[in-house]
Amino acid sequence: MNYQILALDLDGTLTNSKKEVSRPTLDALIHIQEQGKKVVLASGRPTQGVQPLAGQLSLDRYGSYILSFNGGRITDCRSREVIYNKTLPMDIVAPLFDIVNKYRERGVDIVGYTSDVLLSGGSTNKYSDLESRINHMPVVSVDDFPSHITAPANKFLVTGEPDVIQEVKAEIAECFRSYLYIYLSDPFFLEIMPPGIDKAHSLLRLLTSIGLTADEMVCCGDGYNDVTMIETAGLGVAMANAQPLVLEKADYITKSNDEDGVLHVIEKFMMD
Repeated sequence: MNYQILALDLDGTLTNSKKEVSRPTLDALIHIQEQGKKVVLASGRPTQGVQPLAGQLSLDRYGSYILSFNGGRITDCRSREVIYNKTLPMDIVAPLFDIVNKYRERGVDIVGYTSDVLLSGGSTNKYSDLESRINHMPVVSVDDFPSHITAPANKFLVTGEPDVIQEVKAEIAECFRSYLYIYLSDPFFLEIMPPGIDKAHSLLRLLTSIGLTADEMVCCGDGYNDVTMIETAGLGVAMANAQPLVLEKADYITKSNDEDGVLHVIEKFMMD
């Protein structure tokens, strides 16, 4: 198969345990773009948190794409046009905050995203700080969190100790039922998303807009939020370090993220 587009999860897939991309992998990704193929950085991170890597890969020069917020937004890096944008309704912010706030004394935080900072509305904890480091965006603690959310958000992140997060998850699910898509991306990260949003859903929209099919796409990932795109792709690839379900669903298992697993996929399936 002549694959034309490569969609990559970032953390645990493209980046190694040091949150870095190796020089050979960077060079290979630039090379396939020079051949006319497209690269999509598909991440749960906010757009701003993906942009440093997009710059390293020259996605703007080659007209490749950022899929951020787990599919909530797609950006054309060359034109900076937002191709797709799905947001949460504004009227859920206050009741969502009220639930999280009940767990504040137990160390739970809620994080919102602006173009340059993370807004912390609860008890800023080590997991919110981790989100800050991953995205290279500072955390700003605010009182009255809902009043600082002045535009519809693509997602919120609730952080805290795993046992407490399970309680918060159950209460939010009971309150909002089908109005939100709620899932754990890590035991300490509870993602609050619009319903119907995932990486596969948004990648299919992108493929339609640029005249490609899922059969022409390779997707690489390691986490539960990568399963849908791995199942949808013409070639779904799991990293050797992937979660068991991802390994089960993949068409191919590559080396780990610390062994240049993405480079191996490019050399085996994407090079002309």
